[in-house]
Amino acid sequence: MDGTTPNFTPHGKHLIAGEWVAGETTFSSEPAHGQAFDYAVGTPALVDQAAKAAEDAFWSYGYSSREERARFLETIADEIEARGAQITEIGTSETGLPEGRLEGERGRTTGQLRLFASHIRDGAYLDRRHDEALPERQPLPRPDLRMIQRPIGPVAVFGASNFPLAFSTAGGDTAAALAAGCPVVVKGHSAHPGTGEIVAEAIKAAVEKCDMPKGVFSLIQGGRRDVGQALVQHPLIKAVGFTGSLGGGRALFDLCAQREEPIPFFGELGSVNPMFVLPEALSARGADIGKGWAGSLTMGAGQFCTNPGIAVIPEGAVGDALIEATVAGLKEASAQTMLTDGIAQAYRDGKNRFDSRNSVQPLLTTDSEGREANPNLYEVSSEAFLGDHTLGEEVFGPLGLVVRVKSTDEMLTLAKGLDGQLTTTLHLDDGDAELARKLLPILERKAGRVLANGFPTGVEVADTMVHGGPYPASTNFGATSVGTLSIRRFLRPVCYQNIPEGVLPEDLG
Repeated sequence: MDGTTPNFTPHGKHLIAGEWVAGETTFSSEPAHGQAFDYAVGTPALVDQAAKAAEDAFWSYGYSSREERARFLETIADEIEARGAQITEIGTSETGLPEGRLEGERGRTTGQLRLFASHIRDGAYLDRRHDEALPERQPLPRPDLRMIQRPIGPVAVFGASNFPLAFSTAGGDTAAALAAGCPVVVKGHSAHPGTGEIVAEAIKAAVEKCDMPKGVFSLIQGGRRDVGQALVQHPLIKAVGFTGSLGGGRALFDLCAQREEPIPFFGELGSVNPMFVLPEALSARGADIGKGWAGSLTMGAGQFCTNPGIAVIPEGAVGDALIEATVAGLKEASAQTMLTDGIAQAYRDGKNRFDSRNSVQPLLTTDSEGREANPNLYEVSSEAFLGDHTLGEEVFGPLGLVVRVKSTDEMLTLAKGLDGQLTTTLHLDDGDAELARKLLPILERKAGRVLANGFPTGVEVADTMVHGGPYPASTNFGATSVGTLSIRRFLRPVCYQNIPEGVLPEDLG
C-alpha cells in the first residue's frame, strides 16, 4: 500500500437505493489474513425495498439514452480505479489471492465496463430492423414494422466466491444489465463482503456524479438462503445472473421456473473443461503439454470455472511421458490458500471421492489441511469414466484426472458421453487434422468455447467470447456471461407496427 493511501475500514452496511442501511444482526468475515469485520445480514424485507427502488428507477434509467448509460459505465470504472489500492488491500485480505491477481482482475472489470460503454454507443447490439409499409401489396397490404431490443426491467445478480471483482458487485452480470438499461440488485458473497462494499461505494459515487436514479443499484450483504430465495422470487425482478455451484444454482433456477411469472435464470454452474490430446501432438510434444497442464491446473489453486480438470489421452508409452511431466510439474507447486474454509473442505471431499473409487489409479496424492490446497492427479480408463458419472463432476481446486482411451473410436465415444461444458480443448498437430474434424462437431455441441493447443483458464473479455455452454455447465442456453453478447440476456425484442416516428423510442426514430 502507498503510505499516502488511507486504509479502508468497512462500515458493514447494505446499500439500498443510495442509502447505507444497517441490519439488526451481523456476521463476521473470515479473511485469509488480517482483520475480520462485522457486516449486516440481509433480509427479505431489504430485498423488497431494493426491488421496489429498482422498479422505480427503471422508468427513467430504462429509457435513458445510450450515451448517458455509457458515461455511467465509464464513471463506475473511474471510481473503481480511484479506489484501486484499497480494493487490493481488502481483497487480498479476504480471499488470500495475491496482489497481482487482484490488480489484474480489477483491470478486467474496468476494461469490461468501458468495452460495454463503447458497444452500446455503437448501437449495433439493438439489432434494429425495419420492414417498410407496402400499402399496395396484394392480396393484403403490409404495415410498417420496426423491431428493436428493449431492456427487460430490474435484474438480480449473485456475487461469485472466486472472482471478487470480475464476477461480483460490478462484474460482468452487473455491467451487462446496466448497459442494457436494467437496474441491478446484487446479493453480495460472504467470502468477500468488504470488497463488495468498497466497489458498491464506487458505484454509488458514479450514480451521484451522473445524476442517475438512486434505485439503479443496490447491494444486500450476506444473508441466509431466504435472502436469495426472496430475490429470485420477487415479482419485480425480471431476470437473474448467477455464478456458483451446481447445487445452489439449480435450486435458484427451479425457484425462477416455479414463479407465477417464470423468469430467465442465467447461471454459470461449473465445468471440468476436458482436453483431448490427439496422437500426433502427444508424440511430438506430450511432455510440454503435461508441463503446461500442471501450470494451468494449479493456477489460482485451481479455483477457476475454466480449470482443465480432465485430459483424454491414448494409452501407451507416449501418453506416459505426458503424465510424468504433469506429475513433475505438480510436485513443484506449493500449497496455496483457498478462497474460503468451505471451498477448502469441498476440495478435500472431492479428493476423497476419487480415493474411494477402486477404478481410479492415484498418480499423485497429497494432503491438504485447513485453507491450504495441494495438487492431486488420478488416472482412469475410458470405460470406467463413462460408467461412473461422479468422475465427471467438478472438483473445485487443483485436481486433475487422466482418462486413457484405447483407440480414436473410443475417444469419439467418450466425447459423445460428456455432459455440457464451458470449454473443450484440442491439442493437435497437422497429422491430427482428420481426427480433429471428427471431434469438432461433437465438442461444439458440448461446450460454448472450443480451443486448440492452449489451456482454457482465463476468459478474454471481447466481442467474440462465449462463456456458457449446455447444462450443467450453465443454464445460459444460447447466451454468454462474458463479452458484449452478454448484454443481450437482459433485452427482449419489441416490434412496433405503424407507430408514428415522433412517438417511437429514440433509438428507432
